[in-house]
Amino acid sequence: MEDLDKVSEFIKRIPKTETHLHMEGSLPYGMLHELDPERFPDNPEFRRPGFKFPNFVDFENLLIDHAMAWFTSAERYHQAAKAVFANLAEQNVKYVETSIHLAITDFINAEGKEIAQAVKSAAPEGMTVRVIGALTRDGYTDTMKSTIDSLPAWEELDGIDMHGREWLDLEEWASPVWKRFTDAGKIVKAHAGEFGGPEKIYEALDQLGAKRVQHGVRAIEDPALVKRLADEGVVLDTCPISNEKLRVFPSLKEHSIRHLFDAGVTCTVNTDDPLCFANTINDEYEALARDLDFTRGEMGEIAKNGFRHARMDLDLANDFAAQIDELVAAD
Repeated sequence: MEDLDKVSEFIKRIPKTETHLHMEGSLPYGMLHELDPERFPDNPEFRRPGFKFPNFVDFENLLIDHAMAWFTSAERYHQAAKAVFANLAEQNVKYVETSIHLAITDFINAEGKEIAQAVKSAAPEGMTVRVIGALTRDGYTDTMKSTIDSLPAWEELDGIDMHGREWLDLEEWASPVWKRFTDAGKIVKAHAGEFGGPEKIYEALDQLGAKRVQHGVRAIEDPALVKRLADEGVVLDTCPISNEKLRVFPSLKEHSIRHLFDAGVTCTVNTDDPLCFANTINDEYEALARDLDFTRGEMGEIAKNGFRHARMDLDLANDFAAQIDELVAAD
């Protein structure tokens, strides 16, 4: 293993992407603490090293409780996004795809288009931000139907993602909506292969037409699926620390990204919900080196994967990839 101090410096310097980031789940905890110190005490147990959530539902309930305390308007989204993007810029992140939970418009006085624009307008100079509309498998409610049907035409949205309780059945409305996004040339994602097994990844590929799978790490349970992912160039936007904190894997050392990467599957690394996991994008790369023996060259490939599939200026993406190669080659 390379010297971890040198590896850490390398990680800080390489240009990076963040392509699996929930805006509601990325709210800096300090903003909540400042908002209501009694309700949100400094250094809560769930943000301490070693903490693991008992299950997904407990995590989801905590996340919703904390997020709803802050995200009450489009302006609050803008404030949070500005802080999130500033932190990412300090870590040399150049491209971000962040999702907004569209169902929140049922509970706050703001429209989805307004929220998406508020997030985009917070992007600092030198950072490309794409906003993804996130829906749940049971999200096609009476109050959301008209909004969901109109989503593919929203200029403010760059793509769509299915997230939430993965074990729920995929309903009939979903495939046509995802196809309309595909036909519109937008980013098409789906959470799969986290709490559901390989069958959920097949569902994302074959029923939703997703070429970007959020997590996808349980593909390792099906060798034929791993080969298909590699052959078809499907991108897995993985989040190793999240997977450990939510008990998808017992430890980071047992995370499947090592084997998926070795099998030729295109992977990126991301933070998912740093509000709950107290992680940074630099932490994710350091975990690859420390716990999974990724070399600088291999981490460089992970970083370049983000730029290879980014919806950004191609010359700029190639320039960042060249910078990564230079840093990998440097002593």
